[in-house]
Amino acid sequence: MTQIDRRSAGLMALLAPLAASPARAETASAPEPSAHEEPSAHDMRMAPASWTRADEVGMLVYPKMTALDLIGPQYMFASLMGAKVHLVAKTRAPVTSDTGVTIIPTATFAECPQNLTVLFTPGGTEGTLAAMRDPETLAFMADRGARARYVTSVCTGSLILGAAGLLKGYKATSHWVARPMLKAFGAIPTDERVVKDRNRITGAGVTAGLDFGLTMIAELRDASYAQGVQLLCEYDPHPPFNAGSIHTAPPEIEAMMTEMLSPFAAKVRDAAQGPAPLGGRMSRTD
Repeated sequence: MTQIDRRSAGLMALLAPLAASPARAETASAPEPSAHEEPSAHDMRMAPASWTRADEVGMLVYPKMTALDLIGPQYMFASLMGAKVHLVAKTRAPVTSDTGVTIIPTATFAECPQNLTVLFTPGGTEGTLAAMRDPETLAFMADRGARARYVTSVCTGSLILGAAGLLKGYKATSHWVARPMLKAFGAIPTDERVVKDRNRITGAGVTAGLDFGLTMIAELRDASYAQGVQLLCEYDPHPPFNAGSIHTAPPEIEAMMTEMLSPFAAKVRDAAQGPAPLGGRMSRTD
């Protein structure tokens, strides 16, 4: 039994004991879920058929990405019963994040399923800028994004979506330092922690990946399932400081971080306004 299989079995045991329940219906016959529905009132001793689906989730990994952008959402996606989560890179060689965490891809671009339920990309700094300029990465994202049911990102990962031409005309968010540059890709920068516009769902900086992940669970299953996972991972944040947003951070802290990140912001502007191999960028005058 794989690690994900064990997690699914554990989640099933925690969310809905099924010892005496009838067999689950086939996934194909289950109704489409919606995050806008009211929390279900089903018997919590039984898991509805719609809780088990054969979703295919493709998560881009690339050198010097921010690992936490990936790991928070990956935990959530791996909690979806029946889902397969693919960590996708150019090759299966280990990928080292911007903080030195090494991740082993499970599929190459060529091996990744053609039709994904969810296409996801994490963000980063220098690694993200490199991915935005990499024709092979952008071609993969554009190809899978054209068919995926959901096209998603966390943090500056939305810049990669933009560079691949996947955000034109869509509301989207990003890390606060990069969010204004989304306009260069034809997106509508939106100052919210998680932004959904049709089938584009984007999360703000780094830790927003947990909120994004729960949003995706509710979208792919239902609110009860998402709340069960939230309780399972005890996601009940009580940060010791109230400086996690530019709207709440002390002015001197915001000024310090803005100055520290200004070289990266300049590089993002250059990348967003530079040549677009896939036509993903707007002109400098737009």
